[in-house]
Amino acid sequence: MNLFVMLSIILVVATALAGLMRLLKQPIVIGYILTGLLLGPQAFGLLRSTAEVAIFSQMGIAILLFIVGLHLSPHEVKSLGKNVFLMGILQVVITSGLGFLLASSFGFSPVEGVYFGLALSFSSTIVVLKYLADKKDLEKLYGRIAIGVLLFQDIVAAFALVFSSAFSNGYLGIAPFLLLLIKNISLILVVSLLSYYVLPLLSSFFARSSEFLFIFSLAWGFGLASLFGYLGFSIEMGALIAGVALSTTPYCQEISSRLKPLRDFFVVIFFIVLGSQIDFASFSKVINPLIFTIIFVVVAKPFVLTLLAQLFGYNTKTAFLSGVSLSQTSEFSLILVMLGVKVGHVRGDVLSLITMVGFISIASSTYLIKYSERIYPIFLPFLKIFGRRVPVVETIGKTVYDVVLFGCNRSGYDFLHMFKEFGDKFLAVDFDPDIIKELQSNGFNCVYGDAEDAEFLEDIEIGRAKIVISTIPDYEANSFLVSKIRNFNPDTIVILISYSIDDAISLYENGATYVILPHFISGEFAARLTLESGFDINKLHQKRDEHMMYLKQRRALGYAHPVLFHH
Repeated sequence: MNLFVMLSIILVVATALAGLMRLLKQPIVIGYILTGLLLGPQAFGLLRSTAEVAIFSQMGIAILLFIVGLHLSPHEVKSLGKNVFLMGILQVVITSGLGFLLASSFGFSPVEGVYFGLALSFSSTIVVLKYLADKKDLEKLYGRIAIGVLLFQDIVAAFALVFSSAFSNGYLGIAPFLLLLIKNISLILVVSLLSYYVLPLLSSFFARSSEFLFIFSLAWGFGLASLFGYLGFSIEMGALIAGVALSTTPYCQEISSRLKPLRDFFVVIFFIVLGSQIDFASFSKVINPLIFTIIFVVVAKPFVLTLLAQLFGYNTKTAFLSGVSLSQTSEFSLILVMLGVKVGHVRGDVLSLITMVGFISIASSTYLIKYSERIYPIFLPFLKIFGRRVPVVETIGKTVYDVVLFGCNRSGYDFLHMFKEFGDKFLAVDFDPDIIKELQSNGFNCVYGDAEDAEFLEDIEIGRAKIVISTIPDYEANSFLVSKIRNFNPDTIVILISYSIDDAISLYENGATYVILPHFISGEFAARLTLESGFDINKLHQKRDEHMMYLKQRRALGYAHPVLFHH
C-alpha cells in the first residue's frame, strides 16, 4: 500500500472516530489515539514501523518543536515572573527526583532512571493549551501559572535533548559532551546573531508575500533541523532552536498564524502515532510499573505543583487547578526517551512503558481538566490542611468601602486609576500575589482575596459597598459574586465582564447592573470615535498620540493583550 492511500485511510478513520467522540461529548483526542490503536500493529496493522511512517513521524515532531520554539522568545520567558520560574524549577527537580526513585524500585539502571524521571516531570503543552483554550481559561490566573510552568519545562527539555544527543552508543564520557556542548553553543550563537541582526532587516521583504513567508519559515525550520542533525546534534533540537530564533522577529505571530493548519494536522498525526506505538504484547511485563507510574503522574505530580503554588502564596483553588492541568506526560517525554533508545541509553521496554503512560495519562487528564471545577470541592477538605487562609497579606478589618474592584490586571488597570482618589473608601482585590505586591508598592488600598470565597466577601462587608466591579472573565465567579451581593443589598451597582453573550444575559438575569463585553464595547467605542472625529484627521491624530502613550504605559507594566495561546 502506498503512502497516499495509507494516509487517506488514516484520516478517514480518524475523522470517523473523532466525530463519534464529539457525539458522545468526549475529548476528540481520544478518537485520535484510538485511531492509532485500531490501525496499529495490535489490530489491523496498517501503521507499521515502515521507513515512510518513520520519516512522516519525524517531520511531525520537527514541526511541533519548531512551533513550540516560536513561542519561547526571551521576552515571554522573562515575563513568567519570579514565582512561576521558581515553581517551574522546583517542580521539575522534585518530580524528576521522585521519578528516579520510582525507576530504581522497578530495577531500571541509573541512566534509565534519569531519563524516566525527566520524562515524568514534563507535561503536554499540546493537551494543556488545547483544553485551557476550550474552557476559555487561558487568561485565568491558574491558566497563566500552568502555561508558565509548561514554558519552563520546554526549556529544561531543550537542554535535556542537548545532553542526550551528546552521547551515543551508551558512552557517557565527559569529553564528548563538552565538545558537543561547545559546538552546540557556537551554532546557537551564530543562529542568534542571524535572528537578531539579519532576519529583522529582511522582514519588509518577507512581509510582501505571505506565501513566501510561509515557505521561508518551513525552509528555515527544516533546514536548521537538518543542519543540526548533520553536525551530530539531534534534529529535534535543531527544530526547536529554529523556532526560538524566529520568535524574536516582528513577523513571529504571522508565521505562527500561517503554520496553524499545519500544526493542527501534525497534532492529529502525533496522537495517532502515539496510539499505534502501544505494545500490548509487553503489557503483562510492565503492568505493575505501569499502575504505579500512572498513579504518580495523575496524582503525585499534580499534588507537587499544588503544594508549591500554595507555598508561593496562591489560594487553594488556583493551586489545585494549576496542578490538575499538568496531570499528564508530554510529547517531550516520548521524544526524549525515543532519543535515549536511539543513542543506546534506554531499553525498548522503558519506551513502551512511557508510551502507555502517555496514552493513559493524556486520556485521563482531558477529563480532569474538563471537570476540574467539579472535582475541586471533593479535595478541598484535604487541601486546606496544606494551604494557608491568607497567603500573602493579612485580612483587613471591618471597614466599609464605597467601591470594590475584583481583578486588577489588564481591564482592571483603568478602574484602578479611576477610583484611586477614593483613598481608603476604595478597595482593590486580586488573588495573584505578584499583583498585590505591585499594588501595595504603588500605594493602592488592596488585599489578597477570592471572589468565590463567601467568608472573605463577608469580611470586607461586600453587601455595604455602593459599587462593585469585577474584571474576572469567569462566569461562575461573577455569578457567585452578584448573587452574594444581592442577598445583602439590591441597590449596589454591580459591573461585570463577560466574553460570552449567553453568560452576559444570564448575569443580567441574576442581578448584574451592567455587563461589559470587551469585543463589542471596543467596536462601539471605535464607531463613536470615528463619528466624533468626522473628517478631521487632526482629532484622530490627537487620539492616536494619547492611545500610543497609554499603550506604552501598559507595556511598561508588563501587560499584554489577551491572545489564544499558541502551540
